[in-house]
Amino acid sequence: MKYESVKKQIGKIIGASVFLRKVFYKLLNILLLRTWHVHKELKHFFKKNKNSVNISVLDAGSGFGQYSYYIAKKKPVWKIESIDINANDINDCKAFLKNAGINNVVCKLADLTSYINPSEYDLILSVDVMEHIENDELVFNNFFKSLKNGGLLIISTPSNLGGSDVINNNDSSFIDEHVREGYSKEDISSKLKKAGFKIQDIYYTYGKYGKLSWRLSMKYPLLLGKNKWLLPVLVFYYVIIMPFCLLLNYADLQTKNKTGTGLIIKAYK
Repeated sequence: MKYESVKKQIGKIIGASVFLRKVFYKLLNILLLRTWHVHKELKHFFKKNKNSVNISVLDAGSGFGQYSYYIAKKKPVWKIESIDINANDINDCKAFLKNAGINNVVCKLADLTSYINPSEYDLILSVDVMEHIENDELVFNNFFKSLKNGGLLIISTPSNLGGSDVINNNDSSFIDEHVREGYSKEDISSKLKKAGFKIQDIYYTYGKYGKLSWRLSMKYPLLLGKNKWLLPVLVFYYVIIMPFCLLLNYADLQTKNKTGTGLIIKAYK
């Protein structure tokens, strides 16, 4: 599946509209289990730095900008930089944030393989980005250089245990733009340590509950959505399936998964 074409279609619909983009962000917060896990880790960071005002955050590969918006709303005195390689996403986010009255986010067009802002950030957040970048070790080195001493890196990415919906060697990635099927714990830990990071925690997401929720709430609807005449059916589908998916997401959030198709990594400089 060509995920970028889906993103472009969504981008055209929501554009810089404050109302549509806020609704879209709400839907992502509900539907995407990875957002549940990322928000959990961000809340830990918020709590640890609850009395800090001079906090600088990099949203590395910000896409639609939902995490930049989330942090900006929660911490209006913090400084957030939102960077992405997609000019349309950056321009739409700029216009949306301005229209929404958010003034603590700076949006920049940038390539993570070359972007370095030495010792600038207390937190770097990278959500579903690294699986799209071939030269990941270069990016990890750039992250390390851009963090302050003691700064935190949070990564959400597919694992190699079916993270791109790859079950065996004969399968291909569900997302065509992925350059790797996913990371093993050992692989990404080794690369981050090589860059200089100290791993604080690494754990699986999308375990047995989360994987089922993803298939029901994301994979099957996306496949159905290819046929435009089936789009009205999706509304009824979601009304029926969503309560069950929300329970599955909550179960995944509360479970220490022994395996899973996603990974959360927390590493310090």
